[in-house]
Amino acid sequence: MAEPVILIVDDEVGVTRLCQRLLDRAGYQVVAVNRPHEGISFLEKQHVDLLLVDVRMPEMDGFQLLEISRKLQPELAVVIMTGYGTVDTAVESLRKGADGMVLKPFSGAELVQSIEQALREKQREHEIQRLRVLRPLFDISESLFTEKNPERLRNLFLDVACEHLSCSHVSFYSEENDQVKLLGERGVPLSQNLDDLLNQAIQTNRALMMVAGKTDDPKIQKLLEDHGLGSLVCIPVVLGRNPHVVIAGRGIDRAPFNTADLEMSAVLSRQAMIALENAELYSELQEHIRQVERSQQALLQAEKLAAVGRLTASIAHEINNPLQSVRNCLHLIGHGDLPEESKKNYLVLATDELDRLMNTAKRMLDYYRPGAIDRKPVDINDLIHRVLQLMDAQLRKQKVITHLDLKESLPAVLAVGNQIQQVILNIVLNALDVMPNGGEIFIASDIRDNHVIILIEDTGPGIQDTEGESIFEPFVSSKEDGLGLGLTVSYGIITAHGGTLELLPQQNRGARFQIRLPEERIA
Repeated sequence: MAEPVILIVDDEVGVTRLCQRLLDRAGYQVVAVNRPHEGISFLEKQHVDLLLVDVRMPEMDGFQLLEISRKLQPELAVVIMTGYGTVDTAVESLRKGADGMVLKPFSGAELVQSIEQALREKQREHEIQRLRVLRPLFDISESLFTEKNPERLRNLFLDVACEHLSCSHVSFYSEENDQVKLLGERGVPLSQNLDDLLNQAIQTNRALMMVAGKTDDPKIQKLLEDHGLGSLVCIPVVLGRNPHVVIAGRGIDRAPFNTADLEMSAVLSRQAMIALENAELYSELQEHIRQVERSQQALLQAEKLAAVGRLTASIAHEINNPLQSVRNCLHLIGHGDLPEESKKNYLVLATDELDRLMNTAKRMLDYYRPGAIDRKPVDINDLIHRVLQLMDAQLRKQKVITHLDLKESLPAVLAVGNQIQQVILNIVLNALDVMPNGGEIFIASDIRDNHVIILIEDTGPGIQDTEGESIFEPFVSSKEDGLGLGLTVSYGIITAHGGTLELLPQQNRGARFQIRLPEERIA
């Protein structure tokens, strides 16, 4: 960190040399002049941290120089030197805004102590001013980050910047494809070409502050004069996809920007550009979500239409066959020369086909109206034992051995008991159908993630992946006389109970079905 720069102004050469020697020894950067106008010229060109000035000088007294110096550099610390240490002089020093006073003659320690104290006080004032300026940024940032619409956010930033930076002009730009584009503007438009200034800010990534009459750039000086601006700040914000630049200008009727204002401008600009980046990403995400939702709705609708088409074709096939048989039987019965015995046989055949048609219709109604009314707490383990009791004779006949792994103290589920029993029975019957010469059935129950799990596995040939994709669709069956509605109805029952029925990937054994039902916590 650079040492503070101190400017000494005193018409006595001996005093300036003494002060310069003492302050050089203390580690400060010191410039000494003997005429007030020389001091003013230096202040117009160079930054100074502290002015050490004598009260009484021929051309201009120290208080007059203090006022001029503060206009040129508002953050300048000032220490008054005087050989007339009266109360009036001290009061006048405070009233004029001096940060300290040292009485002639003084020792080296007294001078250094006065300088150090004045610099500390000025630093403390800077910190207080900085906090006072930055405190409103918390509320401003909250309002910026809660706005998700990019267009409204741009307007909000411009309004906030004009108000809190006391600016008559605010604009911000974005660099896209090596072209600088104006995104928004408030106040008097800056008509001049700002490409050089904007490019300089982007390339150096440094905030720039320019004050009328103190800038070496004639283009900037003309820009300020033409638009009645006393000072200008240019803040680059290089983040996200594109660099941004914020320009703010104050009129000549207001105090020029200082370092605290520059810091606030930089923080506010960065917060605003981050909020704008977030808002643009949020808008893109929202649009992407809407596109995905539209695509999903289109796919869902297409799948529904495809399912309706498959179901319609299946229903037509399942109903048309028995109807065709009934029609043929009635046609044959209508022949007068047909023996009475043959007519009775055809009549029985027609009746059987009608029964088959009615059974198909009933199973279809079960599929579309699986109903889960009159639910009561049900013990799943009891249902499993009941199914195995009902199937005991058939299991023994086919030499199928059952293995149970039922979790004790299994929570109850709120369900229609006979419907859940029907689902378990359907899966066990399917297992028996694929193991006519014997085999094994494994049934387990468990509790996971507030769901009761029923796992049923057999040692049959299993289900091929191509078949597994459509196994729960209606009228899909590998049995010659099957309607293909058993698993479809079972799927509808479990879904109506808020659970899931799924075919798990095949392991070493045959088919594996898992039933998940939400548990019922009973107080």
